[in-house]
Amino acid sequence: MTDHAFPSEQRTGVYRAIAERRDMRHFAGGAVEPALLERLLRAAHQAPSVGLMQPWRFIRITKPELREGIQGLVEAERLRTAEALGERGSEFMRLKVEGVRDCAELLVVALMDGRERHIFGRRTLPEMDLASLSCAIQNLWLAARAEGLGMGWVSLFDPAALAELLHMPAGSKPMAVLCLGPVHEFYAEPMLVQEGWAQARPLEELVFTDRWGEHA
Repeated sequence: MTDHAFPSEQRTGVYRAIAERRDMRHFAGGAVEPALLERLLRAAHQAPSVGLMQPWRFIRITKPELREGIQGLVEAERLRTAEALGERGSEFMRLKVEGVRDCAELLVVALMDGRERHIFGRRTLPEMDLASLSCAIQNLWLAARAEGLGMGWVSLFDPAALAELLHMPAGSKPMAVLCLGPVHEFYAEPMLVQEGWAQARPLEELVFTDRWGEHA
């Protein structure tokens, strides 16, 4: 423990938000107060950013026809994913994989255009722009959980089609459709675990010492 540590109850809250964050698919409608939405977006905007490039762009979807358009893109990709999964396709189709129509707020998060100009921290790892954007989404996710709101990250869509729908500039790329809002309850464990789709691996299998595959 250092002199810079938060008080015990605040540390507990941070770890609780991390442990209880869930990728939510079931929403209860309702609304997100404007002041709360701004607070969440400010938390996202405080994410670490390689070279301080701040590559994230947030598009708030307010028009019903745009929400329906996004729903159509997600459904089309859901069907293509089921086909690509082969024998697990029918099992996949039984999963609820998004809450686009049900959530209070719908956000699209995209990488900026003109990213090639930013080489600080990206010369050998250009994908660090995506890493920075992912940190912003995680900030938003944890802040939403602390505020009692659910959030789900939907990645089932054709990026080019979504970019066209939202009139995004050339070079930008949508990376996430975020469903945000009140929920009836949070899943006790990740939904894909609850549904028997996959099992989370224990930490000790994923931590090595000195070289790949060598456990302490």
